[in-house]
Amino acid sequence: MKLVFATNNQHKLKEVQAMLTNFEIVSLAAINCFDDIPETANTLEGNAILKADYITKKFGLNCFADDTGLEVEALNNKPGVYSARYAGESNNANANMDKLLNELQDKKNRKAQFRTAIALNIDGKQFIFEGICKGQILTAKQGDSGFGYDPIFMPNGFNNSFAEMSMTQKGAISHRGKAIEKLVTFLNEQSW
Repeated sequence: MKLVFATNNQHKLKEVQAMLTNFEIVSLAAINCFDDIPETANTLEGNAILKADYITKKFGLNCFADDTGLEVEALNNKPGVYSARYAGESNNANANMDKLLNELQDKKNRKAQFRTAIALNIDGKQFIFEGICKGQILTAKQGDSGFGYDPIFMPNGFNNSFAEMSMTQKGAISHRGKAIEKLVTFLNEQSW
């Protein structure tokens, strides 16, 4: 089955393609969509729905979209829905991490979680899936794989950051991996 993944983020696309091997995952570029899809909702679910609905309405294709946020307990679950632009509109991962580390400098509580919401639009219906990965924020960046906040996030039960894991290791335990797993289970249970 062919599905459009409504993202321009090549890291996310590769991560998801590695997890959805039984499906043909098509990028926005593959359908000639180079639009700046609005992410103006105040929730992760809302942004995922906005993106999925945009593709379905404009192109008439089955698709799914995600939005992910890092929720830090000591910061009242910030940056949350604003994770990608936490340090400004430039979407600079290093600036975002630096700002977060600075805000946590005097905090003992470093508990955090990554949360992903996926909206699937298929055959005129919409379904929402969620994945959560709990962990903590490190005091300094570790590793050079992954993207976003990966170098400062250590999942519970591990001694290394997401940025020190292979794509396969991270995918097996990550928020996005858990949400995609729910999506795949759902798709496999249907008769298309």
